[in-house]
Amino acid sequence: MRPLASLLAPVSRRLVYPAAGTRVAVEETTLELRVGGVALRGWEVKPGRERSLVYYGGNGEGLEWLVPELAARFPDHTSYLVAYRGYGASEGTPGERVLTEDALAVHDHAATRHHGRVDVVGRSLGSGVAVQVAVRRPVDRLVLITPFDSLVATAADLFPRLPVRHLLQDRWDSAAVAQRLGARVLVVRAGRDAVVRPARTDRLLELLPRETAVLDLAEAEHGTLHEDPAYWPAITEFLVP
Repeated sequence: MRPLASLLAPVSRRLVYPAAGTRVAVEETTLELRVGGVALRGWEVKPGRERSLVYYGGNGEGLEWLVPELAARFPDHTSYLVAYRGYGASEGTPGERVLTEDALAVHDHAATRHHGRVDVVGRSLGSGVAVQVAVRRPVDRLVLITPFDSLVATAADLFPRLPVRHLLQDRWDSAAVAQRLGARVLVVRAGRDAVVRPARTDRLLELLPRETAVLDLAEAEHGTLHEDPAYWPAITEFLVP
């Protein structure tokens, strides 16, 4: 199995991190951070606000569409939209270890500029990133959108005939650390999610803090739940009480 896993590793990585469709020109971005010599680029929205919001996106999600969205919905937050390595205008190659380190660096960048007042939003793959950040750093409020218990379990649902536990090098195991979370949590889930199956979110909810709030958008799908009329109002109410 190990030789097969090594052979298929590049394929599985492209499936987990389909970054090609997110690429943008460097000159389109407004923020650059360097982590370990790698330039991470994105946008700083509404600079100079008291609170900050850090957004970690989905595995195929470009972030530029969120620049006007977050500016309008969270005018009292400075929002940080920094693309993963290999995504957007960022350099490098994605992987669980380096993406976690990068995510922590983005959080720390925000924390030093906003007196530690950091709210975090993570969508799909980004929910796994956000959980890893929130168990290592102080986070006030944490929004997990279409979250899963682990990437391996999620992939096993989608590809039941493949030995995904051997093929995937990156685990993104939120379930393993969920009980260490100290932030207030909102989970947003899609009732017709064909990517993160209900059992994956249910399992994570069993381990999250008891007072976790849940918004269940019964008619929404994985990639379009942000179009549901209840989506933004619920997140706004949670982050701007």
